[in-house]
Amino acid sequence: MMAYFNKTGWPAKAPKTDEERKQFIASLHKRKTELFMALIEKKLLPLRPGVQRLIDEALGKEVKVAVCSTSNEKAVSAIVSCLLGPDRAEKITIFAGDVVPRKKPDPAIYILAATTLGVDPSSCVVVEDSTIGLAAAKAAGMKCIVTKSSYTAEEDFATAEAVFDCIGDPPEVRFDLDFCADLLQKQYVS
Repeated sequence: MMAYFNKTGWPAKAPKTDEERKQFIASLHKRKTELFMALIEKKLLPLRPGVQRLIDEALGKEVKVAVCSTSNEKAVSAIVSCLLGPDRAEKITIFAGDVVPRKKPDPAIYILAATTLGVDPSSCVVVEDSTIGLAAAKAAGMKCIVTKSSYTAEEDFATAEAVFDCIGDPPEVRFDLDFCADLLQKQYVS
């Protein structure tokens, strides 16, 4: 938000000093997180179709699963636990918040995840929903499937291995764990 206001101009009643502005932005983030968490806890923001199915497939085959997010770690953990349940949540490693010095599109969070989980980046398939996340995954040397959202539907995902509207649940499954495994077997020639 700081970058947005610096680019577009600060509201007339906004704080004037850099320190006051940082505190103001921090308070906005905190309030946004509180409101978002209330929606999650009330189950007013459900998982996108297929997310739970794909995670269950992966966990069932002992594939390592991680969530890499630029959002606050507490919020991401709560979201994973509320929406997927505590049993699944304890099997999913979360990399969130300020665990890396630079946010996506920098690949640092994906590189940290691969290193921590002991997985070669070229053996990872990332499911993303934005060009920023796609750029981070590709820069980390990972395959990337994009599931577009209403916010990112018009973005250019030309560098993704595949693009879908969602992961999908039966009878409308768009892709599954076998599809992800097949991506890792393919060699691309430029």
